[in-house]
Amino acid sequence: MPLRFSALLLLALLAAGCRPDQIEHLKDTKRIAIEAENWQVKRIMPQDLLRATRWAGDSLSNQGNRELQLLMASELQKGGVAQALPYCRPEHYASMDTLARTLQASVRRVSPRPRNPANRAALPATELQPDTQRVVRRPSAEVFFYQRPIVLSSQECLRCHGEVGKDISAADYALIQKQYPQDQATGYRLGQVMGAWQVQLQRPGVAEFYTMKTRKIMKRSKLF
Repeated sequence: MPLRFSALLLLALLAAGCRPDQIEHLKDTKRIAIEAENWQVKRIMPQDLLRATRWAGDSLSNQGNRELQLLMASELQKGGVAQALPYCRPEHYASMDTLARTLQASVRRVSPRPRNPANRAALPATELQPDTQRVVRRPSAEVFFYQRPIVLSSQECLRCHGEVGKDISAADYALIQKQYPQDQATGYRLGQVMGAWQVQLQRPGVAEFYTMKTRKIMKRSKLF
């Protein structure tokens, strides 16, 4: 039994043994009751862990997508493709690394047509669908897997991944090829799927995330 819950129970028992004129009525008892219930240990079912895997994967990929768009827009404005190209690696951002460690996760981006050959992966056509598509599974007792499509969703992305000669200038493509001689990540249009986020998570991290997430949801629903 958690220490906090035990303390609340002891307080209640002591109060019950007092005379009515000795009892000091507790204030904010509704909040205390919610806190006590939130601290109780609850069994986490397999389907709960799969749900938490999706929540965690969405948190990581949303963070990466959001930071990538903001940073690329800023760097493109500062110095064009030459300035922005080194920053198109959101899976390596410091904030992503911090969040991944908290969730006990490893994150990568893959594509059948990558810029960097190290990111190549054969993805079934059924998994290269719009951003509503998710793959969540449990390869083993201790490991969970999450996958989400990467969609080209902004004009800024076309400057590095669009059509050469139309969206990408010859000079900019020369810079891209100098750094990535085997580049295949061009010729895309707005709304097309370019690849996928893939996240592998360890069971303790998923379980802890589920506990934190549901505790917050429960607390909000009871307070409001």
